[in-house]
Amino acid sequence: MCGIVGFVGRQNPVPLILESLKCLEYRGYDSSGIAVLDKGQQLNVVKASGKLQNLVDRLDANLTSDTGEAIQVGMGHIRWATHGAATDANAHPHLGTNRQIAVVHNGIIENYYLLRETLMAEGRQFVSETDTECVAQLVEHLWEKQTEQTLEAFRGVIRETVDQLQGAFALVILNKAFPEHLFVVRRHAPLVVGQRPQAGNQMEYVVASDTVAIIPHTNQVVFLNDDEVVELSPEGMVLMTVAGDILEPKVTIVDASPLQIDKKGYRHFMLKEIHEQPDVIRNSLSGRLLHPEAPIELVASDQSAKAKQLLSQANHLVVIGCGTSLNAGLVGKYFIESLAKVPVSVESAGEYRYREPIIDEHTLVVAISQSGETADTLEAVRLAESKGAKVLTITNREDSTLARESDVVLPVRAGVEVSVCATKSFSAQVVVFYLLGIALAETRNTVDAARLTELKGELMRLPTQLDAYLATAPEPMQDVARQFSHHTSLLFMARGINYPVALEGALKLKEISYIHAEGYSASELKHGPIAMLDDTMPVAAILTPGPLFEKVMTNCQEAKARDARMLAFTSATLDDSMVDMFDAVVPFPDTDELLSPLFATVPLQLFAYYIAEHLGKDVDQPRNLAKSVTVE
Repeated sequence: MCGIVGFVGRQNPVPLILESLKCLEYRGYDSSGIAVLDKGQQLNVVKASGKLQNLVDRLDANLTSDTGEAIQVGMGHIRWATHGAATDANAHPHLGTNRQIAVVHNGIIENYYLLRETLMAEGRQFVSETDTECVAQLVEHLWEKQTEQTLEAFRGVIRETVDQLQGAFALVILNKAFPEHLFVVRRHAPLVVGQRPQAGNQMEYVVASDTVAIIPHTNQVVFLNDDEVVELSPEGMVLMTVAGDILEPKVTIVDASPLQIDKKGYRHFMLKEIHEQPDVIRNSLSGRLLHPEAPIELVASDQSAKAKQLLSQANHLVVIGCGTSLNAGLVGKYFIESLAKVPVSVESAGEYRYREPIIDEHTLVVAISQSGETADTLEAVRLAESKGAKVLTITNREDSTLARESDVVLPVRAGVEVSVCATKSFSAQVVVFYLLGIALAETRNTVDAARLTELKGELMRLPTQLDAYLATAPEPMQDVARQFSHHTSLLFMARGINYPVALEGALKLKEISYIHAEGYSASELKHGPIAMLDDTMPVAAILTPGPLFEKVMTNCQEAKARDARMLAFTSATLDDSMVDMFDAVVPFPDTDELLSPLFATVPLQLFAYYIAEHLGKDVDQPRNLAKSVTVE
């Protein structure tokens, strides 16, 4: 979940590293650090706990000034803590005892404690509580044992180090003995190398844990696979396996336009991303839904036959994801089973990977991950593939590991989502599930063509309706949010396809306001949750017209009778007696009930946002959370 940057080239790396770390600040924000090996082979290390600006404030002017044409290497890191608190000592980069080796790391070294004990017995002096320091100490220890300290010998040291490490890691390693080189290793954690041609057939290289940190500098990237090692210098890139076999780097030209990061005048990225949802839905539909009577085109023509084969052969869908992606998958389950009549299971990826699922070659696993790097989802996919299942991935990142390891990829096209609290990616994932469900229904002829035409027409109109809603919704929502912001707990409830929306509404409120919230099916109210209700526990009901509307209203009456403060998020027209039941009513546009989650979610996002803002919380970077969970 941490952000990594490395640089090799003929310029001072500090400004470039800082710029790239700023792009990665959403990946970790409890401490940061930088290490630069200058032309005099002086290893300069600066670290600071807290936000990235704290590091910037500590940098000496000499470190950020121009240094001419000398080759310089450097690395930077922004941390989300796993082992050890957010302190200067625990911030990366980490050094060996004799300051010959510097390392930055994303991931978890599972056998770090044993390594630490062994290395301490060898006389290594540890200064942090982290697992990462073990890597720096181990590399330096093995290096100092070499009788001939050559480049080939150091390659062997890296291989020996990787052999001793257990867990997930992306590593950038600097060795003072090779002042024009940087060494990069990946296993189960993302790393990308960008290259920038220079005069005289030389290259500058930027390494990062996410493409967004490379795009400001170059669009030529090499995506690394597990157990690959890269050796970078101005003379070129050497790509090899951990075993030492030389590989040919595959350079990909990346489109920079979806990777731009800009608040566009909004106070927070979260608010900007909420308001981007109409355009995101348009992007998700573009090229896939041309007009209501046209069949869905899920993928590009060169993948069309493969996608249709997967859909036609599957007799069971297993949707796996985590957090917000899991909630989007639950919406997908309701929609797909309603239209395509295919059984759909939805499971937490973290649980799925540690049991013995009953799947075979007729199972289609639908993996959902905004980043495409979620560790639990990746491992669940690998488990499913080992049992013969096919994998369809729904992700916001076509360049991700998950996308590369899947049979078919359905990109959601949401653009970079910077706020840790997912909003537009949820809507985009739900839209792709709608397209997948309609495509399955078309393939299997399970729904009348007129019904599908009706749904597709509603789906195409939805972005314009949402644009109009967002033009007026924020102001009244601020008042509603203030009314409920003093509560310490809140219950969300809904039925049917909006039950997952209740889960998502509770998740948003917990994530950014730190108010305890739970989402329930309204049918479960009497089976336990009703015991919590009194005048200190508000209940937020999601009400849409349909066969379950009256049942949810009955549940609201039951909650009101227990003195709960009542809040309605509704697309229905309520009569006076219904309105009187609620302390506040938040309307949203009406549409087909199967599509209503796309509307119902937005006011819940705004509700959570304005409560958190009113309480003075760090909306975009809530405590203890990171955007991309690349470790267990």
